Amino acid sequence: MTPTRKVYYLSSCDTCQRILHELKVLEDFTFQDVKEEPICETDLEQLKNVTGKYELLFNKRSKLYKERQLNEKDLTENDYKDLILEHYTFLKRPILVIDDHVVLGNATKIIKETRKHL
Repeated sequence: MTPTRKVYYLSSCDTCQRILHELKVLEDFTFQDVKEEPICETDLEQLKNVTGKYELLFNKRSKLYKERQLNEKDLTENDYKDLILEHYTFLKRPILVIDDHVVLGNATKIIKETRKHL
């Protein structure tokens, strides 16, 4: 992955906003609202190369995940990839790319992990 500083987030998500506010030091980051500008296959592939799995990038808390009863299916890595590319809600967020590190999700430990790389 080319060294970069990027945030994939959802502007309407209060949790994303809270985390970005708490981190404060993100002036040199590029921000991509995944609802307005969905992640492209190339970027998703780069994230997968760092994390090792599409499943780790997949949001299993999504309303759509439950509505489609995907939790009752055995999804493959290709299924996870296709679903993320199909609809922004399936991408876990926020995702922070800090050079060669990818920080996923919204737990308190994520904020601590992110601060180590800033």
